[in-house]
Amino acid sequence: MQFDVELVGKIGSMALISKKDRIIDYTRVARLSAELKPGYIWVSSGATEIGRLDYRMRTGQDLPDTEEYKADYAAQGQTILMETYRRYINPNYGVRQVLVEHQHFNQPEKCEHLKRLLLRCAEQNAIPIVNYNDCVSAEENRRMEIASLATTCEHVYEGVDNDETAAHIASLVHAKTLVILTCVDGIYTDPADPSTLVREIAGKDDLELVSEIERYKAYCAGASRKFAGGARAKLEYVKEAAALGTEVLIANAKYSLAEIRAGEVPCTRIRIR
Repeated sequence: MQFDVELVGKIGSMALISKKDRIIDYTRVARLSAELKPGYIWVSSGATEIGRLDYRMRTGQDLPDTEEYKADYAAQGQTILMETYRRYINPNYGVRQVLVEHQHFNQPEKCEHLKRLLLRCAEQNAIPIVNYNDCVSAEENRRMEIASLATTCEHVYEGVDNDETAAHIASLVHAKTLVILTCVDGIYTDPADPSTLVREIAGKDDLELVSEIERYKAYCAGASRKFAGGARAKLEYVKEAAALGTEVLIANAKYSLAEIRAGEVPCTRIRIR
């Protein structure tokens, strides 16, 4: 099978933050950044939480817990997030920030523009770092626009969850591999029991694979943070890319991309056999 992009990867907010020190886990970011290269598309959460921590460090207090102030945190955190990636990615490669919103996935012209932009990065020796544009996204307006689109479209992409963003980008650019990095080793049939890690979800064709994904969704509940979709949402989001032939790996961010892709560490692998 022919693929246009080697890898789309995504890291979640909680996987970027040191729980002990409540700051960016610079060791983890440095290690992952060193593996990024042209032909990879990197989707990174973290701007809002990083902005929150930076604001607290500089002022000694938090802003009220509202969507409006969340945008302020995101605007402050974006600068730190991008500066950190630029610091650790190979200096021979360009780094490009790509901020997206739901209309970039639901309007064909914008979707095609985004696809071409991402594909050009590999040709131009650059790595795109993608994130949802929380700074200018108002939840009330977004919900209204999504509801309106749902009346005329068979499927609507919201994109606020970067798992969905990464999965749709993997479908859009027909990626060989989609890696979703989290704080755990993958999907579990019992989240309280590490021995129930699901090592593989597979099918002989796209229909059987989607059926298997649906079966494992029944085991999933909970999320790592407020407003996150959790394991069940991850499985729902990756269905389209997996059905198109992309191998999906849901793994712990403590491991390297090379280890995950080579099957040297525990993770959940989703694929057509």
